[in-house]
Amino acid sequence: MSGSPFTPCPGGLKVALRLTPKASRDRIMGAAEEADGGTVLKAQVTAVPEDGKANAALLKLLSKAWKIPKSDMDIVLGATDRRKVILISGDSEDLRHRLDEWMASNHD
Repeated sequence: MSGSPFTPCPGGLKVALRLTPKASRDRIMGAAEEADGGTVLKAQVTAVPEDGKANAALLKLLSKAWKIPKSDMDIVLGATDRRKVILISGDSEDLRHRLDEWMASNHD
């Protein structure tokens, strides 16, 4: 797999993600190649996809895993879709480095 789900942008880092709601447990499953050639981070949450519950559970899961405040994360694309783009506010180089290290240590 060549790509990364992380894309630096002005003011932070964008994360391409595919969310599966109503799963058996909350977890981040690692990167996966999409049919269009892009790379996404796959995640599952137990919450149902209504009234923003699954999105809220997703941000809570990412915040805990990455030790980044939920207030620094925002779903900028795909709020009602399985495929999402999350913007993490902060230094894009620092965030990319931290998340690349997290990927390497947690999802080989």
